[in-house]
Amino acid sequence: MIFYKAGKNIFDQQRVVGKPQRRVDGPLKVTGTATYAYEQQPTQKLVYGYIVGAEIASGQITGIDERKAKHSEGVIDIITYQNVPEVGTGAFLSAKALGGPHIQHYHQAVAIVVASSFEQARAAASSLVIHYKREAGQYSLQSRAASAPLSKSGSFRPDPVSSVGNFVSAFQQAAVKVDEVYTTPDQSHAMMEPHATVAYWEKDMLHCWTGVQQLNWGVRDLAFALGVPKEKIRMRAPFIGGSFGVKGTVMSDTVLAALAARKTGLAVKVTLQRPLVANNTAHRPATIQHVQLGANRDGKLTAIGHRSVSGNIPGGRPEAAVLSTRYLYHADNRATELKLAELNLPEGSAMRAPGEAPGQMALEIAMDELAEKLKIDPVELRIINDTRFSPEHPNKTFSQRNLARCLERGAEAFGWHHRSPTPGQQKAGRWLKGMGVSSAIRGAPVLPSAARLTLQSDGRLNVKTDMTDIGTGTYTILAQTAADMFGLTPADIDVQLGDSAFPESPGSGGQWGAASSTAGVYAACVALQEKLAEKVGASLHDLSFSDGLLIVNGTSVSLQNLASQGEISADAKMEYSEGRKEFEHQTFGAHFVEVEVNEITFEVRVKRMLAVCDAGRIINPKAAENQVLGGMVMGLGAALMEELVVDERLGFFVNHDLAGYEIPVHADIPQQSVIFIDDVDEFAGPLKAKGVGELGLTGVAPAIANAIYNATGIRVRDYPLTLDKLMTKARAI
Repeated sequence: MIFYKAGKNIFDQQRVVGKPQRRVDGPLKVTGTATYAYEQQPTQKLVYGYIVGAEIASGQITGIDERKAKHSEGVIDIITYQNVPEVGTGAFLSAKALGGPHIQHYHQAVAIVVASSFEQARAAASSLVIHYKREAGQYSLQSRAASAPLSKSGSFRPDPVSSVGNFVSAFQQAAVKVDEVYTTPDQSHAMMEPHATVAYWEKDMLHCWTGVQQLNWGVRDLAFALGVPKEKIRMRAPFIGGSFGVKGTVMSDTVLAALAARKTGLAVKVTLQRPLVANNTAHRPATIQHVQLGANRDGKLTAIGHRSVSGNIPGGRPEAAVLSTRYLYHADNRATELKLAELNLPEGSAMRAPGEAPGQMALEIAMDELAEKLKIDPVELRIINDTRFSPEHPNKTFSQRNLARCLERGAEAFGWHHRSPTPGQQKAGRWLKGMGVSSAIRGAPVLPSAARLTLQSDGRLNVKTDMTDIGTGTYTILAQTAADMFGLTPADIDVQLGDSAFPESPGSGGQWGAASSTAGVYAACVALQEKLAEKVGASLHDLSFSDGLLIVNGTSVSLQNLASQGEISADAKMEYSEGRKEFEHQTFGAHFVEVEVNEITFEVRVKRMLAVCDAGRIINPKAAENQVLGGMVMGLGAALMEELVVDERLGFFVNHDLAGYEIPVHADIPQQSVIFIDDVDEFAGPLKAKGVGELGLTGVAPAIANAIYNATGIRVRDYPLTLDKLMTKARAI
């Protein structure tokens, strides 16, 4: 099925789609019967693997002494680069899952010890002696930034340079300017479930359970790593305990579990210890961003410049921090630039809203700094520079853009008129009070997605697709989609996800999951309805469905009766017309924050947060609100506390566990609210819906930074905004 534009359809009734729904997988999770990768129990004998990470960040392995480890109790085998074929790399990540003799980064996996129990494998791993020759490495982005070259174009690599008009001249001539540098640190995904895999082989067929967001990527990259045909891999991920991009494809747990299972002939269970989640897998890389804004006295932007440099291992991708700037505000003269320095730190890769989240952490502070110089309200300044056309492609309009509505609605709901335009003027005891705002933007891609729909003999519908649920409510929205199409309730739908043997979806990631996977299920629903129409000798357009009945020309027959002679299945795939490229597809929002800052200790307390989101039809408002609330908490972490601290002597992240890497929780924020703009997008897909999970994060951190400035008059441009930085700045004033 090819999609271009949705007309009036069944989902406009908002009978099931568009209504708050409890998670259909909720009972499994609260009763502990939802089985994650590490809890799978294959019929084969199960043993345990423990991964050993490299103790250097750059250099060579010169020798491995396995004698003591191999004779430890319960040890079955020890796998290193010396006794298995060379491990390849996948299409998305550049670091090898198994290092040696060359080491690419600290805690790169160099061995897996296999034993009868986890404790035995861990104990033996501590006895494994690996000799290294340490080589000099580059671990400081600051020291490499000036000489960093432009990044390269390619898959998931935006063009490194964009230019419209004459930015240099326009900026020089601007009446009011902002010209500042902002930095964001390395950040860890810190999801609740660490990477884990259970793997075994049946002859030449590999079976594995693992927490991978995109199974098609996982199968592809595992095939590359092992040198086997992807048709010989079956990967399953029915439940995933949280992920923000780092489980986009397979990591060392899956590759090494598969290698160990092949070498031992047993089923091998592996999980990464928490320090390896930070250093062995991937993270959000640090950035240094230079933002230049020029405007007329009336607030109209005349020049926007945004240059960013990030670091990565050779072959890695840049953090695309200038993406937001290319779409958010109008200015006739524009220039953006992405540079990439080679570093020997662990690989940087996708983390929730890659590009937009750190990019807006700089751009949206700069917009507030411009508003102050112009003496224009920050909300008004953003609305003044709103646009209906793509700023860098004026011939393209946005399929839907309600940024101004989000800002206006949020300002009214939040009580923005109570904000003092002069910093440091509002106070309660020793607490300085302030409000901040930020626009939000995140891309709204949709990708081809397939599904299988089966009418079972009991009259229930079964949905199968390899789409995953990373805690976002995918099981529920797919049940809602099928329920609406057949006049049923979500309770009448069985949804099976996360199996590479099922029809292929694009998986969970990039904020494309909801819109893409529901479209695939819609296509399968239409295909099944066509089969049922043929069965009753009618036209598809003459059919309707209600309460488990197929109705045609005033006559009804139960779905159960239709399948009494055997289940009826239909596979279909939703693809997208080239005409969709006529438009820019984005989601928009606005974040409002109120903070209190202690005038003596500079402790920051976030008191209230409001997100207003424009993301087309909201399929399940209950789940969508949860996603946005979680994104807001994550944004608080980015603003105030989250930072992987780099040891620039040895090249590793020091605070690589949840004791040292601080993350916030919902209890840190007394009041959070979410408002969804009620406006569908007919070009997004048949449900007229777009993703919203990453929009809940973008813009949150700068809104907090702007609120802190409004409370204190202290401007910090170096995230996270810790109290020591505020205190140092205060002393300098």
